[in-house]
Amino acid sequence: MENSAAGGRRAGGRFGRQTEAERNDVLVLDAARAVFAEQGADAPVSAIAERAGVGMGTLYRRYGSKEQLLQRLCVTGITSTIAGLQRALEAEGTGWAALASYMAAAVDERAGAFAALAGTFSLPRELVDANERAKALAERLLRRGIDDRTVREDVTTLDITHVVEMFSRYPRRTEEDEHARRRMLAMTLDGLRAGHPPLPGPQPNWAAYDRIWEPSARS
Repeated sequence: MENSAAGGRRAGGRFGRQTEAERNDVLVLDAARAVFAEQGADAPVSAIAERAGVGMGTLYRRYGSKEQLLQRLCVTGITSTIAGLQRALEAEGTGWAALASYMAAAVDERAGAFAALAGTFSLPRELVDANERAKALAERLLRRGIDDRTVREDVTTLDITHVVEMFSRYPRRTEEDEHARRRMLAMTLDGLRAGHPPLPGPQPNWAAYDRIWEPSARS
């Protein structure tokens, strides 16, 4: 019985440390997303640790470098984006309603905050592959709205990406900031509806957008 109890304490301690590590990881990633959205890719790691409420030692035990943290942050972000797109594709209602719901949720999660990180780190293969999957899902979601004639025909998936990025960086310091952001987002999403005048200028180009994520682009 004593040996069993001791084993339970050891297991409990191990599981307790694992639970704490997982909790700290969530805190660090949430803090990193907010800090990079507000301060850009040059934000110091110390600001992330302070926002997360953890020590620098805790952060560096999980991520050996800032680049590792950036990579992990983007991988978890694109995974969440894919899940959001899949939920939107399964939702009932018009194509515009599904697209608008996805975009509002992505902005709330600050999914577009990762745009500030473009060109600052090397892209792991899993991130490149996941990004291509997200593009394909976004194209399906947009096509649904165009096909049922609730979304304007001249919108592209890159337009959607730009909107999410823009509102992800919007300041949220006060309740008034949040109200203003939601009002402007609602107006923007309404602009996706069919029946509006054509959008100005040429359609944005994915090839040009993807190039800014190459590490050499930032330098």
